[in-house]
Amino acid sequence: MSSALTPPAVREIADGYAFTGPALDLGAVLLDGTAYPDAQVRIPLAVLNRHGLVAGATGTGKTKTLQLIAEQLSAQGVPVFLADVKGDVSGVSAPGAPSERAAARAAEVGQEWTATGCPAEFFSLGGEGTGIPVRATVTSFGPLLLSKVLDLNETQESSLSLVFHYADRAGLELYDLKDLTAVIGFLTSPEGKEELRTVGGLSSATAGVILRALTVLENEGAGAFFGEPEFDTAELLRTAADGRGVVSVLELPAVQDRPRLFSTFLMWLLADLYQELPEVGDLDKPKLVFFFDEAHLLFKGASKAFLEAITQTVRLIRSKGVGIFFVTQTPKDVPADVLAQLGNRVQHALRAFTPDDAKALKATVSTFPRSSYDLSEVLTSLGTGEAVVTVLSEKGAPTPVAATRLRAPQSLMGPVDEGALRALVDASPLTARYRDAIDRESAYEKLAARAARAEPAPAPVPEPSRDAAREAGRAGAQAGAGGLLGSLLNNPTVKSLARSAGKQLGQEISRSLFGTSKRRR
Repeated sequence: MSSALTPPAVREIADGYAFTGPALDLGAVLLDGTAYPDAQVRIPLAVLNRHGLVAGATGTGKTKTLQLIAEQLSAQGVPVFLADVKGDVSGVSAPGAPSERAAARAAEVGQEWTATGCPAEFFSLGGEGTGIPVRATVTSFGPLLLSKVLDLNETQESSLSLVFHYADRAGLELYDLKDLTAVIGFLTSPEGKEELRTVGGLSSATAGVILRALTVLENEGAGAFFGEPEFDTAELLRTAADGRGVVSVLELPAVQDRPRLFSTFLMWLLADLYQELPEVGDLDKPKLVFFFDEAHLLFKGASKAFLEAITQTVRLIRSKGVGIFFVTQTPKDVPADVLAQLGNRVQHALRAFTPDDAKALKATVSTFPRSSYDLSEVLTSLGTGEAVVTVLSEKGAPTPVAATRLRAPQSLMGPVDEGALRALVDASPLTARYRDAIDRESAYEKLAARAARAEPAPAPVPEPSRDAAREAGRAGAQAGAGGLLGSLLNNPTVKSLARSAGKQLGQEISRSLFGTSKRRR
């Protein structure tokens, strides 16, 4: 359609998306049911670390939007992480199937459609599925995230944090659920009664509640997600030999009956990335774009501390070069403090069949900038593969609201054959690294051996006083190349404490916003 036939209102919207730098092409401006291919709607590559939201009712095309964005990011050399909840995103690895429908959509939106697959890796939580197993140690996962999985209240959450604190100080490694169960079981046993007092604030009743919750989790088969070898989140940042970003797909259909677990596990991936990546500020393109599907499951029933940690992680991780897109049904599924940080919006159709639907529609409309559209009408009349879009411009200002007919993905819109998927997984160099679980000596084995020998419990490592820590710091400044550990061990006060405890100081693991531990590489 020539620009001479393009209405002035459409040209005005298109001007707001005329970026000078690299950008992803979403589709064409839509007005009164007509798409205008010379009026393109785009997202600047440089603002994708400002996060985003893809929302809409079931069946409106959210998954295809993720696929469209993911394959363009990959083509630009940006790695992508996708959570495949329904099992239909694996097609991103294979070229799409040409069809009259795809050709018609391409003509409507001004797209040069070429069947193209992306370099991809497939993962599964704990090996439940075809993909490469993704595991985390209990210590790395941390007490705050684990409390979310166990559905603990805030008091129980605090008590679990104290258990982690005790295990760190006592040198009891927590790699899998049986390790944590063993530590709590010991603290609630007659032999551990004295140790329980040293933890402070942990009642036997609360410890019992946590122990029962862990038993339920183990019986549900979730034990496979915790253990070693722990997944290194740096694997998500890889590019292929041809320079395209690798699309990492985490299969989740096998754990749909444990939604709290998989949503929290995704948060662990983000927390680990946040902790491991260096500060880089604003880049020309992000290091990774992370799509967080079924985001409402993450926030549902979350404690205040958990929500604060999510908000802070989302706020700070953009300076590490990571962009997050939350995917859910309505913006109201996302807390206001998080929603305020999502600069790029792709809103698919909403339904207004019930009073609650109407309320959600009104709330969604209120989150968009002012526009010439009657958004209440537009959002209820959009077809599949259409959405209302507003993103951040290259200058960081919101673009005009644009009803958009979206482009069709160039990769396969559906799952790949199970045999082809298994062949991809078997051929991956990561399979040998993560496939087989490892069970090293840790808290479970140590406590079992101690019980067999009827030895007393380990004395927690005493923490140095403020004066001792200050003296150790001065010694460290004088130690030069000796490093922090050497200066601590050479300090007389610390030496005395270490001798009395029978262990070196520094056992306790430093923890981040979510209580996750720093990775030991």
